[in-house]
Amino acid sequence: MKKIHFIGIGGIGLSALAKFLFNDGHKISGSDIKQTEITNDLATHFDAKITIPHHEDAVEGVDRVIYSAAVRPNNPEYQKAKALGIELLSRKASLKTILGDKEVFAVGGAHGKSTTSAMLASILPQANALIGAISKEFGSNVRNYPNDKVVFEADESDESFLNSNPYMAIVTNVEPEHMEYYEYDETRFYNAYRNFLSLAKIRIVNAEDPFLSSLEMESIKLYPSKDMKNIAFVLVEGEPHTRFELLDFGVFEVFGFGNHIALDAALAILGALELGEALEDIRANLLHYKGIKKRFDIVQNYENCVVIDDYGHHPTEIKVTMESLQTYKKLRDFSKLNVIWQPHKYSRTMDNLQGFVECFEGVDELVILPIWAAGELEVDIDLKGAFSRYKLLMADSVTKEDGVVKVFKDGHVIREYSEGLVTAFGAGDITYQIRGEA
Repeated sequence: MKKIHFIGIGGIGLSALAKFLFNDGHKISGSDIKQTEITNDLATHFDAKITIPHHEDAVEGVDRVIYSAAVRPNNPEYQKAKALGIELLSRKASLKTILGDKEVFAVGGAHGKSTTSAMLASILPQANALIGAISKEFGSNVRNYPNDKVVFEADESDESFLNSNPYMAIVTNVEPEHMEYYEYDETRFYNAYRNFLSLAKIRIVNAEDPFLSSLEMESIKLYPSKDMKNIAFVLVEGEPHTRFELLDFGVFEVFGFGNHIALDAALAILGALELGEALEDIRANLLHYKGIKKRFDIVQNYENCVVIDDYGHHPTEIKVTMESLQTYKKLRDFSKLNVIWQPHKYSRTMDNLQGFVECFEGVDELVILPIWAAGELEVDIDLKGAFSRYKLLMADSVTKEDGVVKVFKDGHVIREYSEGLVTAFGAGDITYQIRGEA
């Protein structure tokens, strides 16, 4: 047993590693800049000593320190650990130690990797799971069993997926993102994916993705336009489900709306078949998938007003979710779709501004909140001008009280939504605001 301390333990990725190592028999502790639902859960259910905010004393007596990508070398705990000669590992570097002797089923891609990972975890109910979102089936981003099989969401943002020791690699799609890490070198970016896939013994890819279709390495290829048929969207007790036929394997049903949901499920199904799972077990276990927190996450389901929280923070993600929202709006017979968007990172907002302007097409009213900086320096971006084509509200924050979504500007409520479909997009604290928890 080691005593392992995590700097930035409140992040979804680092908290997953902490829980996984706790269940492996290690003593864990951690720190972050503020107390959150995640840090509370770690303290309550994983016996973790949590330090808020960071303080150098937090690393006293630990054997190893693992830190998130957001931690800078001037962090007091980082500096103290270095001075004491404690082993210091980035999250990326720690994966080699944590996953090096496991049979890893790694899921990567620009979009859909959390969803596909959670679906695969549902289909493989006895596998460990380490994913970058909360699976609503098992109420966590981690699931533990006493075996070496691990469903792992593989992150390309810092090339850490190259340290994930994949036995099987599933890739949903490839699109340049996190280009500040790759120094805006697309060759380097695409080579990272190529290298990730080359590490795996089994490869499952969306063969209609332009980059993935160009690869010559041996793989199981899914061609969505011809391999998937009769995709239908249905309501089951007011909640969204997608039905589809896959090759000659028959009909499958999965929680969620959209062609992208069917695509993610199909990739997970093909992966499980390749691992030797029985077809009827796969079909039945896929029904256990209940979605993931913050992805088309229905946080209020009233007859006259549905509120949805969605983590989408890139134009491609938002666009496909908007299509699903329009379908849902029609099936629920709502007249209005109002959207609240909290842009995530100045760099992402600038790099994809035109895509963001186009992806909200069809919304009745668009509320834009201040950009969630995620540690970046502030940059002046004229969002009001860029989004002038929309019925637009520039606001400071939102909350939800007694079934009503309230929009604030300068301390005053400037809009209330109590009917129709209301959806919040973003990867910052919007998820807490729209739930009335901020």
